[in-house]
Amino acid sequence: MRAARLIKMVLLLQSRPSMTAAELARELEVSERTVTRDAQALSEAGVPVYADRGRAGGYRLVGGYRTRLTGLHRSEAEALFLSGVPGALREMGLEDAASAARLKVSAALLPSLRDASRTAAQRFHLDAPNWFREPETPELLPAVADAVWDDRRIVARYRRGEGERQRDVARELEPYGLVLKAGVWYLCARVAGSASFRVYRIDRFTAVEADRERFERDQEFDLSAFWEERAEQFARSLLRARVVVRLSKAGVRRLPYAVDALAAREALAAAGDPDADGWVTLTLPVESEEVAHSQLSMLGPETEVLAPESLRARFASDALRLAELYRP
Repeated sequence: MRAARLIKMVLLLQSRPSMTAAELARELEVSERTVTRDAQALSEAGVPVYADRGRAGGYRLVGGYRTRLTGLHRSEAEALFLSGVPGALREMGLEDAASAARLKVSAALLPSLRDASRTAAQRFHLDAPNWFREPETPELLPAVADAVWDDRRIVARYRRGEGERQRDVARELEPYGLVLKAGVWYLCARVAGSASFRVYRIDRFTAVEADRERFERDQEFDLSAFWEERAEQFARSLLRARVVVRLSKAGVRRLPYAVDALAAREALAAAGDPDADGWVTLTLPVESEEVAHSQLSMLGPETEVLAPESLRARFASDALRLAELYRP
């Protein structure tokens, strides 16, 4: 336990010019007195930890001291090589930089751990795109990625709308982060001069020009949380219609696999008690009647559509055709 804490303390001091005892205590989850004892133990072990006295003082490493990554266990080293997504790095133009970084990490590892990159690659591969879809890398993705890494504003032109209503729109954006979702690249950006964040499909960009000046990034912005919230909003925005259905016990179990899982769970939670036959009646949000017909058909005889009448008529027609096909 203490050995792991000492290694973490050295790595923390390597990553910053200096740290106060209070900062180290907070990071290591120990008291400031323990930090003092640990710093002395490191110094006695030959690690040049220097304590600056006074109110503005703290701890720092002397002479650019760097430790080799000898504290890594095999599982930690293998996990390190899983942190990159090769296809995504290649599409962003970062493949060479990632390769150089992996080589440097490998050189710093103990000889017994230097096969970690090979053993990790043998056991895990991420294939992000959907089935039956040929992924296309947006031509302007590397330019957008450069702006994201460098915190530079961009002036982007992108296609908005569909068909005859499609038009080119120009926006000045502060690019905060990139998201790869099911083989499609998205940019999460703040519109310059406002507080609003929006999501843009990069394959809709027709031109990107980066500004020379950097924007000041909001340090409170959480890309993962932002994307999760917007993705949920997007999924809900698609569910504009409502259908009323009865479900058998088997239909209840299978419903989350046939329609939007969150919508199914919420509809089931709001449903009443089963009827005398054990069937449950609920109101389900769906994208459209056409989509609902396709999705609910997966449940076969485990569901009965009650409303709207037009959808019920489609299922009645399906039932008659099936009965004719399977007539003895």
